Amino acid sequence: MAPRPPLVALKNVRLQDGQRPLFDGVDIAVEPRTRAALVGRNGAGKSTLMKMVMGLIEPDAGDRSMQAGTRFAYVAQEPDITGETLLDYAASGGAERWTAEAWLATFGLDPEKAAVNLSGGENRRAALAKAFAEEPDLLLLDEPTNHLDILAIELLEEELLQARFSVLVVSHDRAFLNRVTQSCHWLEGRRVRTLNKGFAAFDEWAGKVLEEEAESLRRLNKAIERETYTFYRSITAQRTRNEGRARALNAMREDRAERVKDIPRELNLGVDSGGLSGKLVAELKGVTKGFGDRTVIKPFSTRVIRGDRLAIVGPNGAGKTTLVKILLGQLKPDEGSVRLGANLEPVYLDQSREGLRSDMTLWDALTPGGGDSVLVRGVSKHVAAYAKDFLFQEGQLRQPISTLSGGERNRLLLARALAKPANMLVLDEPTNDLDMDTLDKLEELLETYDGTLILVSHDRDFVDRLATSTIAMNGRGDIVETPGGWTDFIRQNPGFLQPGANPRPQDKDAAQRAAAADEARRVEKAEPSDRAATKKPGKLTFKDAHRLKELEGLLASLPDDIARHDATLSDPDLYTRDRKAFDRATANADRARSLLAAAEEEWLELEAKREALASG
Repeated sequence: MAPRPPLVALKNVRLQDGQRPLFDGVDIAVEPRTRAALVGRNGAGKSTLMKMVMGLIEPDAGDRSMQAGTRFAYVAQEPDITGETLLDYAASGGAERWTAEAWLATFGLDPEKAAVNLSGGENRRAALAKAFAEEPDLLLLDEPTNHLDILAIELLEEELLQARFSVLVVSHDRAFLNRVTQSCHWLEGRRVRTLNKGFAAFDEWAGKVLEEEAESLRRLNKAIERETYTFYRSITAQRTRNEGRARALNAMREDRAERVKDIPRELNLGVDSGGLSGKLVAELKGVTKGFGDRTVIKPFSTRVIRGDRLAIVGPNGAGKTTLVKILLGQLKPDEGSVRLGANLEPVYLDQSREGLRSDMTLWDALTPGGGDSVLVRGVSKHVAAYAKDFLFQEGQLRQPISTLSGGERNRLLLARALAKPANMLVLDEPTNDLDMDTLDKLEELLETYDGTLILVSHDRDFVDRLATSTIAMNGRGDIVETPGGWTDFIRQNPGFLQPGANPRPQDKDAAQRAAAADEARRVEKAEPSDRAATKKPGKLTFKDAHRLKELEGLLASLPDDIARHDATLSDPDLYTRDRKAFDRATANADRARSLLAAAEEEWLELEAKREALASG
């Protein structure tokens, strides 16, 4: 079968951006009914290239060809939602109103909702609904998973896998790209290289490409050394021959200079874990929280130990930030107790980017107290030098923050947070807008961080790589804690996050327990005489009895988890073959053992209390 002509293609495209070209000889073709990733660093020009594919930006040189009648739909990194209602917005691109309404419903939105004061997730879902409703031939998505929760990301994946149109997507979400893409376009060094395989094969391929280019540059450097030596020591050579050699030597030097310019600067991340905190970081016992008639946290207990890397996952609005603030002691629970450890030095990176005013300059943001230096982990450093560590140019220091891209704003937040010593890092959606190279650097930093990490994220791959324990909240007040990352949680709690799903099997009587809890709370609030008449002496309180059952469940399941992680570690070649997998398995096994020891200790206390009450 003859290959199908591309929907749109760029050939030898060049685009100038200041003194240097942004694109220099770019070739890219989008085939019908293909799903392709566009990968590259922040600032490489991915968004610009997508707009050029659509014909919104004209190249300075080169050709753009397109099949006649090709229809495009585009979801920008920061969608602008307009119109009176979401239905007005979703139909504004020419879609039939009934089609727009259906897609809004698919993405969980009320078509009659006003198109103002939307959350980040609602903004994104509205833009996706509009794009799908337009039934394009080519859908272009710029960071589509930003601000989406895990359920919405999985819904988007399913819709893309069933779609009959082509997709070109820019994303930092590895799990998302692994699932939906069939090919990869890599924008690096002002050119595009194409891999005709899905993103799962990208890292290995890109690593080989970089190795080959490094070897090519090494050979060029050696050739320049040899030619320089020969040129300056060739006493017998003719003048004309030396002029020819001079031109060849200059050409090699210019080639090297261009190659070196295209080698991207590396992010320079560091973190100081500060003074040692107490072994116990935080302990929650029977904590509940609600707002109005809505229960966010049903009775929940956990213990965070120094060095834990705890991930908190769940749908938008499930109460993840509420739980974080309770863990930090910033918010009081309705019931239950919170005990914080000694000597805690927390740093909280908030997803809302509080503290960054749009009219503030980058200089102001890094030096809130004024001056020209930043105290970086106890050492004074010039603001320009510190900004350079996070890939900011000196010319950006006096620009307002409103001119920064989403990725640059997130790097700025990291720069502010990591300047302070912290034995407890709390990162709320740290991966939004960051490119994969920055994410890899951040992961490497956090893997070696010896403080306590609390991570709120919808990035499943990021959670899998870092978390030693995962707390999942389903938005109905139910919470489960599982040793390991996202994959471990899903394996042990299938369907827990789905709307209307029952809690995990060991919690199948949760509804009855919740009703009993409501009754117990009513009794506790009754008049003393009523309470005295209602209480049954000689038995544990409902809260303690409930916790005892939970602990018995943990004591039954945790040994299996430990055995599974130990089985992984029993592979004698694991350490040399995959150091990160070895470290994750070690951390997961240690976390499960810590949970088991804590559960055993708490169970013994409650069992002793129960026996004392029964005998009294």
